[in-house]
Amino acid sequence: MSAPVPAVRSLREPKPPRVPAALAAAGEADGEFVHDGVYLSLAYEGAQVSGTDVEDAEFERCRFVRAGFTGVGLVRPGFTDVEFTGCDLANLRLDHARLSTTAVTNSRMTGLRMTESGLRDTLFDGCRADLASFRFCHFRDVVFRDCNLAEANFQNAELTDVRFENCKLAATRFSGATMNRVRFSGCDLSGVAGVGSFKGAIVSAADATTLLHALTSALGITIED
Repeated sequence: MSAPVPAVRSLREPKPPRVPAALAAAGEADGEFVHDGVYLSLAYEGAQVSGTDVEDAEFERCRFVRAGFTGVGLVRPGFTDVEFTGCDLANLRLDHARLSTTAVTNSRMTGLRMTESGLRDTLFDGCRADLASFRFCHFRDVVFRDCNLAEANFQNAELTDVRFENCKLAATRFSGATMNRVRFSGCDLSGVAGVGSFKGAIVSAADATTLLHALTSALGITIED
């Protein structure tokens, strides 16, 4: 008699950012990030922010709307209760970042580089994040929804209670990643690398068909017509 299949508990939504409805408008100086800068309860509307290799900046209860981050690089930044909506985060560099109760919506994240960072209670919704890198990041209670993550890099990442919903993950790299209660639904997983790291993942039947070639290749199986 076969062993019963354990029930899989549902994964909760990330806690939403607690951003006040009324915020002070960010001034010109607030958009020039500096070392050890503290940015509290500010609204960045259509701003082009700046700062290269800025260390230990902290952002709390802030809202970024249509803000641009061209050429920005932050080291050990902290984001708590922060919203990004319609922002240009392409090629943004975040090293050893900390994100919690943060939401990124309808934003461009192509080529974003986030390394050795920790993300908790974070939502990415409707974002273009192709070629983004999340190497060695730790994810807990994170959702990627309706995102283009083609050729993104999750190499050596640790993912716990993470959901990928209706995402394009073609040729995305998961080599060396660890997955604990990670769910894929409505996703294109064709050509993913590191399929051996999917141990512990939950994949819908429809999504599993796009994993076929990666799985057979990893197992050394040849499929004949």
